[in-house]
Amino acid sequence: HEIAPDKPCVLIENTSMLESYHEPSPAEVAALRQELALDGRRVFLYTGTMESYQGVDLLVESLPAVVARHPDVVVLAVGGQPEQIAALRALAERLGVGEHLVCPGVRPPEETWAFMQLADVLVSPRLLGTNTPLKLYSYLRAGRPILATNLLTHTQVLDDETALLVEPHAEAWAAGALRLLEEEG
Repeated sequence: HEIAPDKPCVLIENTSMLESYHEPSPAEVAALRQELALDGRRVFLYTGTMESYQGVDLLVESLPAVVARHPDVVVLAVGGQPEQIAALRALAERLGVGEHLVCPGVRPPEETWAFMQLADVLVSPRLLGTNTPLKLYSYLRAGRPILATNLLTHTQVLDDETALLVEPHAEAWAAGALRLLEEEG
């Protein structure tokens, strides 16, 4: 619109994950939970790339405040390249929350729905951008609480009725995570 305000503008979303939707069986979800040693833990799930603009560091930076009140919490970060995962794990270790971060790496897309069903909260901590993360459509379909940063990248699809939107810094993120944990029981 800024470049050519007199020209029509159309946004076409690529929502291919929704086309692959299948309800995972309880056995499939339980097997994944066991494989990742998540039994008895409350899971904040992030899926996607681990580029800096995605804000995955924000998740880890907020963990000390969250686990101080809820030591059963774990961030499950699915995706990322080996060097990005190593850097994220190093950050978690430096902050004393290494045991609260699980990074299984890139997993097959057909497992996505099982990951979402084992999650207590789905997260999108993106820090920059204006494009809508496609994961939001899958997150909405999964029917779990969503925690996201209060930025245009999210607010084009999410609002206060569909997600808890917080400012993009660790203190606000931790407060949002605690609010969801304590409201959900």
